[in-house]
Amino acid sequence: MLSAGPHVGGHVLHRKLDETQAKGWFIGPWNSAVDIPIGYANRAVDEPHSHARMHEVYLVARGESTALVDGKTLVLRSGDMLVVEPGEEHTFLAHTPDYLHFVIQTPFVKGDKTLRRPESR
Repeated sequence: MLSAGPHVGGHVLHRKLDETQAKGWFIGPWNSAVDIPIGYANRAVDEPHSHARMHEVYLVARGESTALVDGKTLVLRSGDMLVVEPGEEHTFLAHTPDYLHFVIQTPFVKGDKTLRRPESR
């Protein structure tokens, strides 16, 4: 849960890593004053999708994963960055046990996610 505390100019938002969840906290304009959505995942979540207008920037903090972007398989390692551009279908297929990445979406566009239909995979 978001916790708020006193801070000059507003609130302090603090979320903790939950290693029991594939995707953890996700903060952005829908639940805070933060203009750019930021979240994390500590597992590969195989959910092929694309965005019409948003870029997604993945920053790998630890471990390794396998991503699929527009049919191209990429191995991501600690310290790597992946930018997925609007219209590029992407998903994550595999991960090491210690995996963790952060994701930033920009510009934020509410509802800008199109899931691939299961039969088209």
